[in-house]
Amino acid sequence: MAPYHDNTKFCDCFFMLKPEEASLWELVRFMLFSESETKRFIECTEEHKRDFWRRWYIFNSLLLQKLLSWGKVPMVQIGNMMELWLNLLSGNGGFLMLFSNFIKDFLGQASTQAIMLQDTSSKPNLIVVAFTGTRPFDPVAWGTDVDLSWFEIPNVGKVHSGFMKALGLQKDTGWPKEINQLGSHDQRQFAYYAIRQRLREILQKNEGAKFILTGHSLGGALAILFVTVLAMHEEAWLLEKLEGVYTFGQPRVGNKQFGDYMKEKLKKYDVSYFRFVYCNDLVPRVPYDDEFIFFEHCAPCIYFNSFYESKVLLEEPNKNYFGLFWEIPKYVNAVFELIRGFIIPYMKGEEYKESLLMQMCRVMGLIIPGLSAHLPPDYVNATRLGSLPTELQNPTHDDQHKLDSKAE
Repeated sequence: MAPYHDNTKFCDCFFMLKPEEASLWELVRFMLFSESETKRFIECTEEHKRDFWRRWYIFNSLLLQKLLSWGKVPMVQIGNMMELWLNLLSGNGGFLMLFSNFIKDFLGQASTQAIMLQDTSSKPNLIVVAFTGTRPFDPVAWGTDVDLSWFEIPNVGKVHSGFMKALGLQKDTGWPKEINQLGSHDQRQFAYYAIRQRLREILQKNEGAKFILTGHSLGGALAILFVTVLAMHEEAWLLEKLEGVYTFGQPRVGNKQFGDYMKEKLKKYDVSYFRFVYCNDLVPRVPYDDEFIFFEHCAPCIYFNSFYESKVLLEEPNKNYFGLFWEIPKYVNAVFELIRGFIIPYMKGEEYKESLLMQMCRVMGLIIPGLSAHLPPDYVNATRLGSLPTELQNPTHDDQHKLDSKAE
């Protein structure tokens, strides 16, 4: 089979799911019966039979993507109404133009957002690049999270295709070091290239300045992938100015080879990488990490329980979320989080009072434990009420070594 988009230069090994090509009946047949040939909704470089559990994972991914596609219009409409109700000023076009929109070329719509801040009070200056996460009513972003498609990048490893597309992967050429964004008639911007250029400009004007990358959910995946592409392009000058990467509720991005590649590059350029996980948050536990699906995290995590107590772990507990042993504890914890939302203002202060929307999400968490645990309020509370493990409380350039050693 010809490679994706007839792109033999970018990668020769890939696995792509195309939910738009599948009917419900075809999905059911695919799940129940072992196929002898690749279906039209699966495009890959290797043709082989798949056992039931592998087909089960693929079926769930395709079905969820189809459901999100079908519900796209009402989800967007509900989200727009709620945002209009909750925010009198839009995030783009209010008093300050804070956000930068970037285009997913594969979708032709603005779908990746990032914000850049510069702390001029510190000497040297610190620049913060924050990638926004999965918005509650954004079916495109949720579809990216549940997709199992991947590309294999030579000498790097297998990487989630949806996250790469969101960052600015180019059709047919993959990751060229430079592209001409100014020459595009529709003024599309690609996140990686636009942010890299802006960083170059700011850092050249501020000798000694450093920058950090951060993000929640999908934004966390984009933050660590940004480092990956910088390393692929041998952007040594920028990487030496990168102070650290801080991700919150980040999904898995690639396979073990990718993880080894990132560990080598982070160590080479002395970049600290802190991956924060709150309790039963669903997103850091997807895509799956088992004998059928190979996605892995490339660093230990700083794990906070529902009391906002932290510890360093090689992997979050119940790493694939659906472990039967954890079902009852997950529901018990969801009940506790709902109750905690009402009493925490009296214990910690009025500023910790949860909004009506968050309380509604807590109720939803009783049905799908781990859903409300993914939302930003718990990560904000963890940073305000929790504390880092003792060995990480006095940051040094050896933080990553400390984190790895503690997890082991």
